[in-house]
Amino acid sequence: MAYELLYWPGIQGRGEFVRLALEEAGEDYEDVARGPGGVDALMAALKEGPTPSFAPPFLRAEGMTIGQTAAILMYLGERHGLAPQDTAGRLWTHQLQLTIADLVAEAHDTHHPVGSGLYYEDQKAEALRRAQDFTRARIPKFFTWFSQVLGEKDYLLGAGITYADLSLFQLLEGLDYAFPKATARALAQHPNLAALRGRVAARPRIAAYLQSPRRIPFNEEGIFRRYPELDI
Repeated sequence: MAYELLYWPGIQGRGEFVRLALEEAGEDYEDVARGPGGVDALMAALKEGPTPSFAPPFLRAEGMTIGQTAAILMYLGERHGLAPQDTAGRLWTHQLQLTIADLVAEAHDTHHPVGSGLYYEDQKAEALRRAQDFTRARIPKFFTWFSQVLGEKDYLLGAGITYADLSLFQLLEGLDYAFPKATARALAQHPNLAALRGRVAARPRIAAYLQSPRRIPFNEEGIFRRYPELDI
């Protein structure tokens, strides 16, 4: 099956979590908005069908349009060996993904704490205050929990990789880009998370993807933005 992924073409954003799963699974997919007329196609797709997505990313597959990153990954994980087959395992993997999504949202809100419709420059004082709490309290709290879950295992659920591991890798990559000092401090306390990051990066399909032009560089238009003054 060739999937159609619809997400903004110039950023990694939330679409990158889906891309990583598709790349690890070795599945063919079209990154629609990166092609000719792709953004127009994306905007039109937001208004299509009886179950339209609120916002990108969304995936077209088997006649369905699936929105929300966690829902897309649950669908892909069950079909491509990136999630357990039992109900308890599937729900636990989904819970891990939703917790990752919570931290992703908090990372975004460090540079847009007042409103997404305002420029960063319009809310710098509020962003600094938000970033202080994020780097000193929230990153350590989340990392401690993920480290506890991982323990001495290779991956979060054991020996086999799931989409939650891929997403945690992306989260660590993004935080390291946006908050290199704070992330280094936190990872120093949890070497098992740093080891998982390296383990995922070394997987053959992921390593090839990270070196390919399909991997969009981090930039200051996405979720993870490097403003040195916020890296406290």
